[in-house]
Parts: sequence; C-alpha cells; structure tokens
Amino acid sequence: MFPTTAITSLLGIEKPIISGGMVWCSGHELASAVSNMGGLGIVGAGSMHPDVFRTHVQKTKAATDKPFGVNVPLIYPQVEELMDIIIEEKVPVVITSAGNPKTWTPKLKEAGIKVMHVVSGSKFAQKAAQAGVDAVIAEGFEAGGHNGREETSTMVLLQSVVKAVDIPVVIAGGIGSGAAILGALSMGADAVQIGTLFALSQESSAHVTFKEACVKSIEGDTMLVLKKLIPTRLLANEFRDRVMAAEAEGASKDQLQEMLGKGRAKKAIFEGDLAEGEIEIGQICGIVDEIKSVAQIFGDLEKDFDAALARLQSIVANKK
Repeated sequence: MFPTTAITSLLGIEKPIISGGMVWCSGHELASAVSNMGGLGIVGAGSMHPDVFRTHVQKTKAATDKPFGVNVPLIYPQVEELMDIIIEEKVPVVITSAGNPKTWTPKLKEAGIKVMHVVSGSKFAQKAAQAGVDAVIAEGFEAGGHNGREETSTMVLLQSVVKAVDIPVVIAGGIGSGAAILGALSMGADAVQIGTLFALSQESSAHVTFKEACVKSIEGDTMLVLKKLIPTRLLANEFRDRVMAAEAEGASKDQLQEMLGKGRAKKAIFEGDLAEGEIEIGQICGIVDEIKSVAQIFGDLEKDFDAALARLQSIVANKK
C-alpha cells in the first residue's frame, strides 16, 4: 500500500503518483483514469488549442470527482487564454514548464490553485521555490521528449534537488515499477511523475502504432538528439537517423530546425507515422512489454511496491 506523503496531502490524492502531461497522449480519458485510481491525472495542454483544451478539462471533470491537473508549457503562444480557462473551470492543480514560474504562479495561487513547476536542475528548483510554487517536479535525463541541457540522471537529480529546496519534490524520468517508486520515496521524493507507462496505456490518446513500436523496443533504443535546439529523447526511426547523421556532420542550429519543421511529434505519436515523426518516449520503454489499462498499471505498481518494501524490511530485519 502506498504511503501518505507531503504531496498526497497537498493535492488531496490517495497515491503519490502523477501522470505526465504528455503531448498527444494526455487527454481526458487518461487524466480521469489516473485520478480515479487515486493518483493525479494530468491533461497535457501543449498539443491543444484553447477550445480543445477546455473540452478536455470539462470532460475530465465529468469523468472523475477526484483531483486532477493540467500541464501548461509557458512558451505556449496562447498561454493567457489557457490560464483564463484554467481559472474559469476551477482546475485544482497546474503544472507549469518551459518558462519562468514567476509569471503565472501568483495569479494561479490567488485563484486557489496548487502550482508545481518542472525543473531539470537544483538551481531551477530553487528559483521555482522562490517564485512561490507549492512543489517542484524534477525531471531526469531518462525522461522522454524534451530534456534539460544538463543531462542529469534521475537518481543524481533527486539527491541534488531534495538538498536544495524545502518544498515537496516530485521526481520523474525512468520510473517504471513499484520498486522505483519505493526507491524514490526512500531518497526524499514525496511522489513520482510517470510518463512512459501511461503514454503506452490503453487510455492514452496516442496512436496504437506508436504504442506498439515503443512496446517492441529494447534497452538502448532511445537516444537524446537535437541538442543544439532542445535536447529530445527519441526512439530510433528514419527521421532520427537523419538527424544524427546531420549532427555528426556538424549541422547548424538553423539546419536542424529546418529538418525538424513543424508537427513531427504529432506525426509520430498521434498519427502513427513511425518513419517521419518524432517518436518521443522515455528510456523505460525498453522494459515495457504490453499495452495495459491504467487500472492494470496501478495494480502492478502497488503489488511491486509492496514486494520491494517487504524485501527491504527483510534485509533490515536480518541485520539486527
């Protein structure tokens, strides 16, 4: 059984598990399913126009009576419209990313909304804490999609951020088992954010072809590329091969941007074009071997958490 933590108390949830706000994956079905299982489901605004976003928020509210949240990249061009919708719809939790948390945190908190901010390093965690956020989500190098330039691994990042701030810490990147959750909590995290497992769930809005390709992958099939633009973890495909070849030949930032163009993530994740799209997924996909329901995922995580805790308790008992 998962324990009560500072994050579960802060957010009013039962289990210290938050789903990632993943573009083209995190719609109302996934968000409500995670919340109904006792975690915090997240609607990912990064791939939604404001009217579509409002619809997903409303459908999430209709499908669950438990807390849920939304993820808003602060570089989103219509961020003001999204924030107005969030306040009008009384969304209980907002996760901000890719921008300065000082910009929106005061207004959101004034509206009674809990705010968490995604960071890739301890100095950014400190700035977020100074901006008044309620918690930080520290995302390690193993995570899918866009990553921090520091390339700090999840284990190192967690230790660093827990030392750096006095507010609750959520850790993300490479969390794929109950044992990993136990390890994170034992190292000072107050919850975990899980992306890949939920991106590949039945309730994810991602294309089934994308899910099947990720499930078939093995350890080492993802790599961090596009470092001159925004470091992005991608699964191997024809597009990634071309990017890596261009990078090896010294392609400039402008040349890489021209190669990337627009809509690559949608092409792969939502439309299922595995040749020309960006297959954004975390390293942990190499050990995921089945497309499961959110309920099955939670059941597996809790069972594994209990087994890992029992092993640890046995080790401690044998040393006395």
